[in-house]
Amino acid sequence: MSNENIQKTSVSRRQMLIGTGALATGVMLGQLGGLVKSAAAKGGSTEKWPWPYKKLDPRKTAEIAYNEWYRVFCGGAVINSVVQQLREKIGEPYTSFPADAFVFLEGGQVGWGTICGSPAGANIIANLIIGPRIAGAHEGHQIAADIMQFYSETALPTFKPASPRVSTKIITTTSDSPLCHISVGRWMKAAGYPLKSPERKDRCARVAASTAYRLVELLNAWHDGKYEAQSDFSCGREYGITGQYNCEDCHGDNVPEPPQKKA
Repeated sequence: MSNENIQKTSVSRRQMLIGTGALATGVMLGQLGGLVKSAAAKGGSTEKWPWPYKKLDPRKTAEIAYNEWYRVFCGGAVINSVVQQLREKIGEPYTSFPADAFVFLEGGQVGWGTICGSPAGANIIANLIIGPRIAGAHEGHQIAADIMQFYSETALPTFKPASPRVSTKIITTTSDSPLCHISVGRWMKAAGYPLKSPERKDRCARVAASTAYRLVELLNAWHDGKYEAQSDFSCGREYGITGQYNCEDCHGDNVPEPPQKKA
């Protein structure tokens, strides 16, 4: 085959792939658009934000989160524990919300060990229901901060499921960090169980449940007009750089210092 024919064939294949990709994208967007229109037609536009909330039972929520962990892991479990109930109590827009899509929060974001999926999932729900601070909804931002502090400072897990999937006693540890690899690693060292053990998995399921329990407590207080912010973490204000609990776990003597503002 001549070079000219090879080039024509390559261009033809490329055009076909581009056309196929465009078609697939068009179909996907069409389906998504239909989903949104369906939600709006049912009286629950997904574009109206924040979304409505009705009080939930913290223990029931935690039980759902515990069992959901074994299906969609930490972040998805926390999100589903709230969304599942609000689908029943409210309907749209929760009925059309793709809660399972947040399975990527597992393992500190697809196994990268960064922020644990449990507080990340809780923060998504808090901002979904209350809104972000950029829209004036400071309580949504503050509840998310409260969750981060709760996760970092509390000896977890605090929740004990009614029907645990393992009979071994699950010890508690304080992570002093919102990071998955610190939280899980600290627990594994104290408990003596490896990452793939049933005990470690059940520990994380209970941590997700504990976080969901605390989230609903805060949302219920907000719903009743009784919420008071609890987080006092102010790394940005005090040091001029964003941070997290106990940064020396990772940085040691190499904690980054922000440049000083020039006069």
